[in-house]
Amino acid sequence: MKAVTWRGVDGVGVESVDDPRILNSHHLVLEVGLTVTCGSDLHLLGGYIPAMRSGDVLGHEFMGTVAEVGPGVTRHQVGDRVVVCSFISCGQCWYCRNQLWSLCDNGNPNPAITQGLWGFAPGGCYGYSHALGGWAGSHAEDVRVPHTDRGAFPIPDDVSDERALFASDAAPTGWTGAHQAEVRPEDVVAVWGAGGVGQMAARAAMIMGAERVVVIDRLDNRLEQVRTHIGAETLDHEEVDVAAELREMSGGRGPDVCIEAVGMEAHSPGPQYLYDQVKQQLRLQTDRPTAVREAIHACRKGGTAFTLGVFAGPVDKFPLGR
Repeated sequence: MKAVTWRGVDGVGVESVDDPRILNSHHLVLEVGLTVTCGSDLHLLGGYIPAMRSGDVLGHEFMGTVAEVGPGVTRHQVGDRVVVCSFISCGQCWYCRNQLWSLCDNGNPNPAITQGLWGFAPGGCYGYSHALGGWAGSHAEDVRVPHTDRGAFPIPDDVSDERALFASDAAPTGWTGAHQAEVRPEDVVAVWGAGGVGQMAARAAMIMGAERVVVIDRLDNRLEQVRTHIGAETLDHEEVDVAAELREMSGGRGPDVCIEAVGMEAHSPGPQYLYDQVKQQLRLQTDRPTAVREAIHACRKGGTAFTLGVFAGPVDKFPLGR
């Protein structure tokens, strides 16, 4: 079959790869209907995530039609239309029983890599390096789905493929940011990053009753999407002093909740961007934490700063005291 593969730093190719096969009774093979690129895939292309190998199939946000099922699969049958969670979890381990699905002990068959880097191994993720399991991704004609009864969800007949696709990653990830940050009614919430996840975090905060939600970015088309489709306010961080504007919008205190949804390749208009960029390219630090720093400094006293973006390793000048 044809698939989109990682060919090295800044290299992507379309090539023929082996068809997926059922290797375990709880596996299924999915004919991919829609698959979409996540902002975090840019970290793979830039070479910032370790343990990528040439030929790895990319993609972790997808839906499709069940083509084949293993004998242990109970919730799905051939012909079902399903959306698949981007993280892989077994549903049986201590972490899954405590609803910490992305930390599953059994979703990542290569735990040694991240144990050496972080001291522990998270769960697996489709198409996101051998550090997260080496699972083939969704940018292909077909994909193998393990732990099927836990990670694949039936799509109601009245829900389109396009709407269902958001339930794979962007919507639940954004909801996680607002939910775990404990957004409450009447809160002022600021979200750094107007990508798919940032927009979903903003919308989740609004659903949870936030009084005011502000999204910060620098790209006009993204900010327009936020205003048109999400209904939140926006700030262009290249045009205004973000911290000052947020204080003005929150009665002089700063936001109650600050959600960072940018990750390791954040931009800024000031000289610190050049500083972070040089250190990152020289591998003196792995991540550019500009948005995290700004979110922590902007948050009111006693407020909550939540890091939702993807980070890989050490960062410089992290404001721990603040």
